Amino acid sequence: MLAFAANSVLCRLALGQGLIDAASFTAVRVVSGAAVLGLILLLRKDRAQAAPDWRSVITLFIYMAFFSFAYLSLAVGTGALVLFGCVQLTMFIVALKSGENFSAISWAGLALAMAGLIYLVSPGLTAPNPLGAGLMAIAGIAWGLYSLIGRSATDPVRATAYNFIYSVPLVIVTSLIFIADLQVSMRGASLAAASGAIASGIGYVIWYAALRGLRATSAATVQLSAPVIAAIGGVILLSEEVTPRLLFASAATLGGIALVLGQRADKGSN
Repeated sequence: MLAFAANSVLCRLALGQGLIDAASFTAVRVVSGAAVLGLILLLRKDRAQAAPDWRSVITLFIYMAFFSFAYLSLAVGTGALVLFGCVQLTMFIVALKSGENFSAISWAGLALAMAGLIYLVSPGLTAPNPLGAGLMAIAGIAWGLYSLIGRSATDPVRATAYNFIYSVPLVIVTSLIFIADLQVSMRGASLAAASGAIASGIGYVIWYAALRGLRATSAATVQLSAPVIAAIGGVILLSEEVTPRLLFASAATLGGIALVLGQRADKGSN
C-alpha cells in the first residue's frame, strides 16, 4: 500500500511543480515499469513471449495516462480517494451485474460510498477541479476493469510485465500527440522513473506475492489504507491541506466500502 500511495505522491510532486509534463511522466513511468518487470522475467529465466491481451493493455494504458493528467490539478489525497473509490465501485457494479446478491447493508454501504464521492466533487469553494476529478474517475474505472480482467491470469507478474511492455508504443504515441507540452527536467524524469520502476513495477510484484496469503475480501479491505497513506504523504511532502470536505468524503466513501466488504466477507464465510 505504501507503493500504491507513493504513485500519487510522486506524480503530484513532479507535475505540481512543473518538473515534467503529464504525457512524458506517463511514458517514463510505463517504460521504467516495463524495464524492471522485464528484468524480473529474465532473472526468473522466463523468456517465452506472451501474446498481448489487448483488454488489459488498453485499460492499463488508460489508467496510467488519465492518472497523470488528473494530477495536473488535483491534490494527492483528493486524487487517491477519487481513484480508489471508483476502482472499488467499478468492481462492486460488475459483481452486481454478474448476479451477486447484495444485502440491505451492502446497498446502504454502496450508497454511502457514492454519496461521499459526489459530495467531494460537488460545487463549492473547496471542491476539486472538475476536469481533474473526471479524469481520475476514468482512471479508477480503468484500473478496476484491469484488476477484474487480470484475476484469471495464471502468472500475474508475467501478465503485468507484458501488459507494461505492450503499453510502451501507446505512451510514445501519446507523448507525440502532446509534444507541444514537452517539458522534462532531470528531477521530473527521476520521479517518473521511481513511480514506474519502484512504486509500480516492484510494488506490483510485492502485491501479487502478498495476495497469495490473503482472501479476496481481505485484500480489498487492506486497500482502504492507500488513500489515507497518500493524503498523509501529501501533507508531509507537499504541505497540502486536509480540508473538512476531504475528511467527510473520505469517511463516507471508505466507510461505505468497508460496509460492503464486510458483508461480502460474512457471506463468503457462511
